[in-house]
Amino acid sequence: MRKPVTLITGANGEIGHGLIEHFAAGGEHQIIALDLNPLDERLRPHCAAALSGDILDQNLLQRLISEYEIHAIYHLAALLSTRAEYTPDTAHRVNVEGTLNLLRLAHEQSRWHGHPVKFLFPSSIAVYGLPDVATKERAGRVRETDFNFPTTMYGCNKLYCEQLGRYYALHYRQLAAERVPSGVDFRAIRFPGLISAFTLPTGGTSDYAPEMLHHAAQGKPYACFVPPRARIPFMAMPDGIRALLELAAAQTEQLSQRAYNIGGFSLSAEEVRGLVLRAFPDAKITFEPDAPRAAIVDTWPADVDDNAARRDWGWSPRYDAQRAFDGYLVPNIAAYYQRGGR
Repeated sequence: MRKPVTLITGANGEIGHGLIEHFAAGGEHQIIALDLNPLDERLRPHCAAALSGDILDQNLLQRLISEYEIHAIYHLAALLSTRAEYTPDTAHRVNVEGTLNLLRLAHEQSRWHGHPVKFLFPSSIAVYGLPDVATKERAGRVRETDFNFPTTMYGCNKLYCEQLGRYYALHYRQLAAERVPSGVDFRAIRFPGLISAFTLPTGGTSDYAPEMLHHAAQGKPYACFVPPRARIPFMAMPDGIRALLELAAAQTEQLSQRAYNIGGFSLSAEEVRGLVLRAFPDAKITFEPDAPRAAIVDTWPADVDDNAARRDWGWSPRYDAQRAFDGYLVPNIAAYYQRGGR
């Protein structure tokens, strides 16, 4: 007999960790964790199964269909922005074909057990593409329907997957003689730059903020790859995890759209530097812009309009810039290196 479960792809990332810990504490969800690499041993006891595999592997997906009754999917697996620019074909396969595979899986599962399958998808501010800095400064807080002209493969992938999800949720097989709903309840969040106290930055396009912190905590100099004026919205990781859970919990009739902006706090690179220096006064932080990466950041909004999320499902960040740095990022990152972290 198949077991009712929630599937989390990309489960080894920090959002995956947070979701698994949340569901384990509640005791209401049996978790299937899926990642390319073996799941963190600390989390295995919280999961009904921890699978290592690729979302492009049809045999693996067939195993999921045959063994489990999936009622929700948190699809976190992706090839992220910087790496996607170096391997755009691979990024398309992982980010688009992988998402399409899971949308099909959600449809098959809903058709089998007769209930909608919630499909939570982390999108990104990379879906935006403002044409120049002057337009960015004039635009201010950008709405979901504005400037959807991404300049990166990652942004293109995310925007298209939002549209795929919307199609499955609202228009699936609309010309069929006997049209029936797909059963896929797709919901996406366009995340700003997420900053974590517990995951090391990996060279992502918005990682200059956490890189400043990590270098300062280690007493190492840091040359920032964007200019001081560069500004985008950021969010503390706990707010990002909570946002996915709150959107998942919202009643379908509350939702007026399928993809939502959420905001945390907007900072320039110079303002980030100031917050880091307040905590680590001896830090050596300079600016040596890398033109191609800085140009990508310039296409992203300085801030986002998240009124729809606030209205539809009560979104409100708990971390402003001061609380994020003083109460979450600085003490935890400092403690990590004091314990000998590398």
